[in-house]
Amino acid sequence: MGIGATLYNVFLRRTSTFTVVVIASAFVFERAFDLAADQIFDTINKGKLWKDIKDKYEK
Repeated sequence: MGIGATLYNVFLRRTSTFTVVVIASAFVFERAFDLAADQIFDTINKGKLWKDIKDKYEK
């Protein structure tokens, strides 16, 4: 029994578990993509964001 067959039997054989796997995967992917996009945005705009310059303007 290969890894593909094992994955199929554990996660994809029943519709209910397939649905849970799809929803969980979408949630994890969305979260990881959002964190990566925020990190890239912060890196590109370093020094221009409020969190970088607020010390100059707050009392």
